[in-house]
Amino acid sequence: MPVSPARPSRGPHATRRRESPRPAGGRGPYAPREVDAARRVAYEAVAAVHRDDAFANIVLPRLLRENRVTGRDAALATELAYGALRAEGQLDAVIAEAAGRPVERIDPPARDGLRLGAYQLLHTRVPAHAAVATTVDLVRAVAPAAAGFANAVLRRITERDLASWLAAVAPARDVDPVAHLALAHAHPQWIVRAMAESLAADPSTVDGYAEVESALAADNARPLVHLCARPGRISAAELAEQVGGLPGAYSPYAVYLPEGAPADVAAVASAKAHVQDEGSQLVALALADTPVAGRDERWLDLCAGPGGKAALLGAIAAQRRARLSAVEVTPHRARLVQQAVAGLPVEVLTADGRDAGATDQLPAEGFDRVLVDAPCTGLGSLRRRPESRWRRQPSDLPPLTRLQRELLAAALRAVRPGGVVAYVTCSPHPVETRVTIAETLRRAGSTVELIDARASLPAELPDLGGGPTVQLWPHRHGTDAMFLALLRRG
Repeated sequence: MPVSPARPSRGPHATRRRESPRPAGGRGPYAPREVDAARRVAYEAVAAVHRDDAFANIVLPRLLRENRVTGRDAALATELAYGALRAEGQLDAVIAEAAGRPVERIDPPARDGLRLGAYQLLHTRVPAHAAVATTVDLVRAVAPAAAGFANAVLRRITERDLASWLAAVAPARDVDPVAHLALAHAHPQWIVRAMAESLAADPSTVDGYAEVESALAADNARPLVHLCARPGRISAAELAEQVGGLPGAYSPYAVYLPEGAPADVAAVASAKAHVQDEGSQLVALALADTPVAGRDERWLDLCAGPGGKAALLGAIAAQRRARLSAVEVTPHRARLVQQAVAGLPVEVLTADGRDAGATDQLPAEGFDRVLVDAPCTGLGSLRRRPESRWRRQPSDLPPLTRLQRELLAAALRAVRPGGVVAYVTCSPHPVETRVTIAETLRRAGSTVELIDARASLPAELPDLGGGPTVQLWPHRHGTDAMFLALLRRG
């Protein structure tokens, strides 16, 4: 349902009119004022994420569309919703200090309104008086009894800038560098530790601290939308010219979309291109470009939903007279894959990838190239999913890593001797990456060889480390933090 303003709308930029003061003995000097559309939509998106476990990148576009919020107002709503969700842990620490109580003791509607207000005060150029006034209007509309409380908390927050608040609520850098980084860059501490371990960086040292800080800061930067020009349907140069963008730095099919909604791009609507991070393109291309001896006709995408990598591999397969089997265990995601690969030599199977190498459709030693884009924590795409850093917990890791290892074992059964398996995760967490590969190699013994993945990536791609696996990073490569390991079955 569309969001209804507190009073009949006169447009987001209309001049507000204060009502005359109420007579003595009234319950307040002014009648409620309307909430501007941008902030109301931002609030509804944030509330849906917390109340309904919604995803911001799905619910916000719907709210903008239903409420006909466009242009600068849509940009403001997006900035406020994504920013407040991304910085939630940091904002909560400031709100708790200013309120003198834990945020868990604040009514959820008021709490979400305060997060939007605190974000404006600490992270935007919205004038303090405007941020306070509009947020109090919002809280009055969604939690009337908390309006006075919200006003007091926000005015307290205006007394310091972000740096001063962080000095007040965060441990000193030299006392606890992980806790300091976590609050300064709005990440849970366990994610900070995982990134530091993956980067082989010690945050207690100057260089190590700087590297981890760069990685965390990149998670908070607004990412460009990356498009993939499907081979054989449109070139990256043609697509870049059509959208007014730039060809990607590393993938021959990547284009950076400077602005606008990807759904409005004609090439996307006509299935000549699709939205796909350049890092995802690179790991799929690495599988396609790794040499295999002999037959090269049957390819397998073992965890294909929602279909971006399957579409790219399918387009390449069409040029090489190969065929791709795309496996997805969830029926609705399998339908998304089917839509993504329409017109390509791709067979979509609704099945459990762990059964690969043990069925007639997915026979043992039946495939020349296999992609395992394994379900993971998604820590590599935090910049694109603002709420996910606060939803994930360390307790998510054991079931995920067990599934990842089972899928990789199935892929190694399904690939023929001499064939190649690409193990990919959108996470830099070591237990989802290096530890999984080490454990797989230990169990496989001499039957599996770990290939140096750097040789299958563009020569101009910098900072790939010592191999043989590769970890991409937003702060180094401008991509999501994709991990890649290539294994050849002997």
